[in-house]
Order: sequence, then structure tokens, then C-alpha cells
Amino acid sequence: MRSLLSLLLLLAVCSCAVNALKICSFNIQSFGETKAAKGHIMAIITKVTSRCDIMLVMEVKDSTGSSLVSLVNELNRGDRRKPYTYIISDRLGRKSYKEQYAFIYRQTMVSVLDRYQYMDEQVGDVDAFSREPFVVKFSSPTTDIKEFILIPQHTTPEASVKELDELYDVYMDVKNRWKAENMIFLGDFNAGCTYVTRKKWSQIRIRMEEGFHWLIGDETDTTVNTNTRCAYDRIVVKGEPLYRAVVPGSAKPFNFQAAYGLSETEALEVSDHFPIEVEIK
Repeated sequence: MRSLLSLLLLLAVCSCAVNALKICSFNIQSFGETKAAKGHIMAIITKVTSRCDIMLVMEVKDSTGSSLVSLVNELNRGDRRKPYTYIISDRLGRKSYKEQYAFIYRQTMVSVLDRYQYMDEQVGDVDAFSREPFVVKFSSPTTDIKEFILIPQHTTPEASVKELDELYDVYMDVKNRWKAENMIFLGDFNAGCTYVTRKKWSQIRIRMEEGFHWLIGDETDTTVNTNTRCAYDRIVVKGEPLYRAVVPGSAKPFNFQAAYGLSETEALEVSDHFPIEVEIK
């Protein structure tokens, strides 16, 4: 009897892992035509992205969008049964420096229900963000939570405390617009080391208010460089049903340097950040 119970428990755990949806976030440092033209780098980026059902890509810099098209084409060349597509934000940034957020996702796993570019126009607090969040609502028929919202953010390091606090206003805007609760904030928050020190957390509402679950701990290292140990990249879940659907222990960085046997120099050619991930059952 004990053996039968153990087998049933194992099958239940395996079933959960198989059906889980993996959501990832990756600041691919200066992702543009130059990086996309380097085959050995694109091969690693493709391999990393193929582990995920949804991948947030930050620092998309080329105005033509060709680098992202190249990445999606490589992904689909590798697996035509579960094709990827993407959705991309406006070009964002102050003055001449611009970036875009992009979500690459498996069409067989999720679909986009709605999206909007958050407008940073609060009276008395205009232009708090360097790169305003690109808010996307996804449908996911295979998971316990059938709809959820992803809210990406890549902060300016020196303004991280201010921008992270402003994400509370984004939360309220999304909640009022779509009458929704299940959200994931994710991205390169620069939420560690000298940019967000321990005493500054009290200034960040999505850290201090109840119900915001920070899944990547403050002591986690999401950087490639061995000279730094900073939890810059984060995943924050809002909404108790969605939080209950998180696979325990699944929120973590993915160390592609160790996984693929790269030197630090080789890994830094790809990015100075490791991607982060979480699984939703």
C-alpha cells in the first residue's frame, strides 16, 4: 500500500510539472542587429528562450525589429510543433535612447487577450518611468488560472526606488481598467545592492503593502559577473489565486553559464544578467 501511495504521489508531481506554464524574464543586454548577427550568441539566446512558454525580453534596441524576428525564426526552426510568436511595445525612453519590451510566447500554450501601453501622466508626477510598462493580458487554457496579466519593468538604476514605488499606481490602473487581480510584475528592477538598499524598501509600496509576493529573494544573485552579487531581476505576484498556482520552488534565476559550460567571458557576450523564471500550474 505504501508503495502504491508513493507511486501516486510521484505521478501527481510529474503531472503538475508537465502541465506547468513557465514564464521567464531576460534582460538580453543591448539586443539588436549586432548581437543577432553573431551566430554563437544567438544559439545560446535561442536555447535559453526555448525553455520558456512566455519570455519577456528587455533591452530590445534595434528600430527595425529584425533581431526579434530572427530570434523567433530560430525558435520555430527548432520546434515547429509548438510555434512561437511575439508582441512588442512601443519604443520607450527619454530623448534619443530607446528600448522596447517584447513577449515571446508559444501559441499552443497561451494567447494575448488584450494589451496597452501604460501612460505615465499622473498629475504632479508625470514621467516617473524611463520605460513605462507594457501591460499584456494572457489567456492560458492549460493552467489553473485561465487569465493573468504580465507587467514588465526595466528601471533606470539610479531611479529604481521611485520607479518600483510607481508600480503600485500601475497596479491600480490595471485593476480599474480590467477589473482584474491576478498579475505578475517582472523584469530587471535593479532592486538590489546600492540601487535599492535595505532602508529604502519602506519607500516602495509594492514591497510594503500586503498581497504582493516577491518570489526572488533579496539574497539571490541574478548577475553573470562574479564581482557582483545582486538581486536585480525580480518576479512579484499579486492575486491570491495566482499565487496559489505558483509551483513551489520554481522561481529562480537560470544560470545558463553553468548549464551550457560557458566561461564568464562567453556568458557576458550574451548578457550581464541571468534570466529568471517561475512556473504556474
